[in-house]
Amino acid sequence: MTIYTRKGDTGETGRLGKGRIRKDDPAIEAMGAVDELNSFLGLARALVTDPEVEKVLHTLQKDLFAVGADLAAHEAPGARIKRKPQVDVRMVRSMEETIDRLSDELGTLRRFITPAGVTGAAVLHVARAVARRAERAAVVLSAERELSPALLSYMNRISDLLFVLARIENQRSGGSEEEWRGLAGG
Repeated sequence: MTIYTRKGDTGETGRLGKGRIRKDDPAIEAMGAVDELNSFLGLARALVTDPEVEKVLHTLQKDLFAVGADLAAHEAPGARIKRKPQVDVRMVRSMEETIDRLSDELGTLRRFITPAGVTGAAVLHVARAVARRAERAAVVLSAERELSPALLSYMNRISDLLFVLARIENQRSGGSEEEWRGLAGG
């Protein structure tokens, strides 16, 4: 069996039990952005040095499969959710608890910081930016297809979590944060 099927050569892709859909459909765009995010999280897991950060990233990667399943659950514009969503408010609350717990360890942030630091933190900042794009793609999809409110909340929290994880990775690994002091350097 080969990995290629040639079925996508005309600009369409298949969805499990749902038939063919154009590759530029908002659902495919959102699922692709989530897949890209998940791949960056895999890279981050390989590069972070803090075991707790790695564990949180692993959980997030597993959760992103539930996000992808929810994004794939829609057949056409105006389609309604036909099954119970995978992402629920408990997942949002759990992420918020993790963000709050880790934030308590960090100093108060008074300025923007440059997305950098130790290697693991720098990759987490890239993943944070990709998470924002995935969220924007989900919002575009939500304009024409019903998505659960919990899904959109969850997507919104991912970048917050990754920002905090990048700061934790920097702090626990001896990295530093460079504050942006404005155009005049002050």
